[in-house]
Amino acid sequence: MSTQLLDLRDYGIELLHARRTISMVHDVDLSVRRGEVLGIVGESGSGKSLTMRGVFGLLPPEMRVRGSVCFQGQELLGQSPRALRALRGSKMSIIFQDPLTALNPVMTVGAQIVEAIRIHERSVSRQVAQERAVALMRMVAIPLPEQRVSQYPHEFSGGMRQRAAIAMSMANDPDLLVADEPTTALDVTVQAQIMDVLRRLRDEKGLGIILITHDLGLLAGIADQVAVMYAGRVVERAAVDQLFAAPRHPYTRGLLASLSKIDKPTTRLFSIGGAPPSLEHLPTGCAFHPRCPEADKICRGIAPPLLEFAGGAAACHRAAMPLTLGADP
Repeated sequence: MSTQLLDLRDYGIELLHARRTISMVHDVDLSVRRGEVLGIVGESGSGKSLTMRGVFGLLPPEMRVRGSVCFQGQELLGQSPRALRALRGSKMSIIFQDPLTALNPVMTVGAQIVEAIRIHERSVSRQVAQERAVALMRMVAIPLPEQRVSQYPHEFSGGMRQRAAIAMSMANDPDLLVADEPTTALDVTVQAQIMDVLRRLRDEKGLGIILITHDLGLLAGIADQVAVMYAGRVVERAAVDQLFAAPRHPYTRGLLASLSKIDKPTTRLFSIGGAPPSLEHLPTGCAFHPRCPEADKICRGIAPPLLEFAGGAAACHRAAMPLTLGADP
């Protein structure tokens, strides 16, 4: 059996707005295999979450997806809504950013997990599904699951709500799990616990995971591959060790330089100047050039292709000249 789970080729998302077509995501080539963690990182508005929502068929009607979305060898674009519903929650699941709003406040957490099970397995009795819900809550390290299964989301702490969302996403033993900012607004101790849960699920079940985050430091301990997105495009992708050691895109170097370093204490962290561009009015040439300290005439006039190199790719005219992690961005 092929180990390939998800493969995106020439993938893009377009918004039809006021008789105009705005490219929200474009030229995305990504893949993830069984037992692999793919990290997608970038600033807010870079297209990380939108990319995955398009894969799951969760976009509003004014948006359309183009390119190829192949899941376990099956093309998803063009599939009926019914066929996509059969896949969502069974073969591929998603954990949304805010578990408090993702969970139904008027249903117990256990009832929501039971519902997720019985939607895809109608032959399972409610009692059996309830027992599976308790087992799932125990699997994600929720204390006293026999009691917690009857409680409501507001009775859970932030970390426990996130674990409950993971338990719900794992209810039907999916092959692919998309975790969209799973540690947002959690303290560092709880963040570590959530990442331990995801790591254990990957190791025990051979789960393929796509981890969407702002935090490059979070990816360092779990990701195998990292894709960096800017202005709706993947500007760099590489193995995690290679990305940290020798980033090839100035944007990636800027993100890495903004991380605090224990061995290099400083009173002021580096920040990338300017702000991300509007997708409706992208600059000519490279979208990053207004903020890039290395930009020159070619950057302002010609959009760089995604250049392949050993172990990855980068969309920069200077991608052939990587800098080491200690170099200035």
